[in-house]
Amino acid sequence: MRGAARREPREAGESRRVPGWRYLELRFNRYVRLCGTIFYIVQTVLYTGIVIYAPALALNQVTGLHLWGAVVATGVVCTFYCTLGGLKAVVWTDVFQVGIMLAGFLSVFIRATVVQGGINTILNDAYKGGRLNFWNFDPNPLQRHTFWTIIIGGTFTWTSVYGVNQSQVQRYIACKSRFHAKLSLYINLVGLWIILILSVLCGLALYSRYHDCDPWTDKKVSAPDQLMPYLVLDILQDYPGLPGLFVACAYSGTLSTVSSSINALAAVTVEDLVKPNFRSLSERCLSWISQGTSVLFGVLCIGMAALASLMGSVLQAALSIFGIVGGPLLGLFALGILIPFANSTGALTGLLAGFVVSLWVGIGAQLYPPPPERSMPLSLETYGCNSTHNGSNWMTTTEIPFSTSAFQVNNVVRTPLMDNWYSLSYLYFSTLGTLIALFVGMLVSLPTGGRKQNIDGRFLLTKEDILFKCDIFKKKKHVLSYKSHTVEDGGTDNPAFNHIELNLTDQSGKINGTHL
Repeated sequence: MRGAARREPREAGESRRVPGWRYLELRFNRYVRLCGTIFYIVQTVLYTGIVIYAPALALNQVTGLHLWGAVVATGVVCTFYCTLGGLKAVVWTDVFQVGIMLAGFLSVFIRATVVQGGINTILNDAYKGGRLNFWNFDPNPLQRHTFWTIIIGGTFTWTSVYGVNQSQVQRYIACKSRFHAKLSLYINLVGLWIILILSVLCGLALYSRYHDCDPWTDKKVSAPDQLMPYLVLDILQDYPGLPGLFVACAYSGTLSTVSSSINALAAVTVEDLVKPNFRSLSERCLSWISQGTSVLFGVLCIGMAALASLMGSVLQAALSIFGIVGGPLLGLFALGILIPFANSTGALTGLLAGFVVSLWVGIGAQLYPPPPERSMPLSLETYGCNSTHNGSNWMTTTEIPFSTSAFQVNNVVRTPLMDNWYSLSYLYFSTLGTLIALFVGMLVSLPTGGRKQNIDGRFLLTKEDILFKCDIFKKKKHVLSYKSHTVEDGGTDNPAFNHIELNLTDQSGKINGTHL
């Protein structure tokens, strides 16, 4: 992203279109930007390892392919097309993968509805089994799942994902205008709702099918995350191709996430770590370095998949990582945007404090999981396991070493610290990290000269930013025009950077843009 590190933006509009980590340098200094970059790299590598591991479980359950062979194959495929194709390949493959995901979910839910005798049967079984508890308004933050943990914790977690995560930010920047960026988010919101609703419905169908014979308790699967593939083979084994469609559905979500993550990791590494220290490198050389870092991060993510196998529930592990690392990063950006007197000292201190505290709680929760009265596990029955539809023995699985967290410490006397501090709901990790980073940053900034600094108002939240404007279909005042430029020596560049000059053009034709 050419020239972003060499000059300040000149107009208010362009300061709002710089890459996320570039904002940290403009608002604070390059050391804050460097810390933010490193935290993002750590978070994304850990999370991507979990994403690679999850569909490998499905492939192992459905096909009998060795679990770790599936993990390596998944990582290699993602790394290959991300390295060669860059951002354009990532975006276009995502478009097709969404369609496959929807088809896979629909095939499972429709068939399960037919097998179970209708949607009413599924909902009744879920209600009787306590799986439809919408009205738990217990404010206790130590309860694993309540209305408040999902609403408050989920808000902070998703804000960190869509607000400061480079995998998302690079897509906003790639849009032609602010209008298109907003429109893409609205479309994404609808798609996300559909995916989440279908996921919940498939989960309810899974429970309805096995409410009297839990396959995990009955030792028919080696991990809870293999229950859905087990259901697929149970109800779709007589329909050639449909089990494969489900595997493709699982892999579509993985390929989309992993490719975006590797692409963003390569772009951030080259832009924030390589270019500032090696300014004489040509665009062609940077392209090769970008491709090399894509391969390197692909290998690291495959290695992290081994760690993911030790962390218990895949979904909880993923959200915990987003909370432990993403929460403090969200607090760092909130500090810069919301607090005029925040300075670089406060920002660094707040970021580190938020990370240390959230990491402390996260590791403690892995070592000393909350007691049953906190997690409130629901009953799992096996009295119906002699029925015919559950007696199949057609699956072949690779035994997974640990069905729960491998780091869990057993046979210890629980202390108040374990029962209270370490029992904090994992959905609150992001909230905790954000608030700690924000408040510590404010407290440190005040006595270290925060009020004496002059901050450009363009880097703070303004009145215009918070006023609600129904301008989604109005004529745009600003657009981002783009034009490609040639790469020296005739080489081909890595599309991870798009190599586009983004220019903010007002209606009079005056160019105000920054070259990204």
